[in-house]
Amino acid sequence: MTDHSPLHARLLEWYDVHARDLPWREPSASPWAVMVSEFMLQQTPVVRVLPVWEQWMARWPTPADLAAAPTGDAVRAWGRLGYPRRALRLHAAATAIVAEHGGEVPDAHAALLALPGVGDYTAAAVASFAYRRRHVVLDTNVRRVLARLVGGVEHAPTAVTRAERELAGGLLPEDGPTAAAWAVSTMELGATVCTASGPRCGTCPVADVCVWRAAGYPSYDGPPRRGQRYDGTDRQCRGRLLGVLRDTDGPVPRARLDEEWPHAQQRERCLVSLLDDGLVTRVAEDVYALP
Repeated sequence: MTDHSPLHARLLEWYDVHARDLPWREPSASPWAVMVSEFMLQQTPVVRVLPVWEQWMARWPTPADLAAAPTGDAVRAWGRLGYPRRALRLHAAATAIVAEHGGEVPDAHAALLALPGVGDYTAAAVASFAYRRRHVVLDTNVRRVLARLVGGVEHAPTAVTRAERELAGGLLPEDGPTAAAWAVSTMELGATVCTASGPRCGTCPVADVCVWRAAGYPSYDGPPRRGQRYDGTDRQCRGRLLGVLRDTDGPVPRARLDEEWPHAQQRERCLVSLLDDGLVTRVAEDVYALP
């Protein structure tokens, strides 16, 4: 069996010096604080999450606090983070935590995975970062680091593969606290140094053992990677409609929503999808509000 402890030590020492000061990483951060951060950080950069997370935790410092609030308050407090269904899922998770776990975020991966809106990554991340349990934590940044450092390729596959999980599991330290530290260290390296574009190899603590670097930085030659076009999409339309409701104190007539987006067919489709997702409710004929 390969001894990865020197690699672990180098990256953990780098993290101790260079880690960003984030409130959900503080020793005093509750498991709930960690869970809220993980929901918010999905597909959203730290700089946008920080102020919303701080306001959220000040308002709802425990799962019971959030569970007692209307879902519409959660959607409104989510602000402009994007993907607002995450707010409904977090509210549903808080409700389940209160009903099934006495208001305490569970520490077992299986129990976390059973919560509404919690997938494999979030369950592993919360168990690891909040409870120092030994789990493979594979977010986009970790996958990129491992793909380059060990796999010798520029980008990881578009979806997590069995081979990736096996590779990550083989690199994972044996004890839980060290495994958790390794997970957050590789995540931080991918977020701040081994970035998707413009990696700063000159400041990387493990550049000398990086297979991708040693191979001369071969370019990605896998399936086309889809961009994230936003302007004119249904996602933008939904966000604009939801923004009107979020920024208005009380119900909103359909005419006001019609003013917000010029394309009638797309606007109708997006309004229906918001209703179907439970992000918007119809309170009267052609009158809408947050749930």
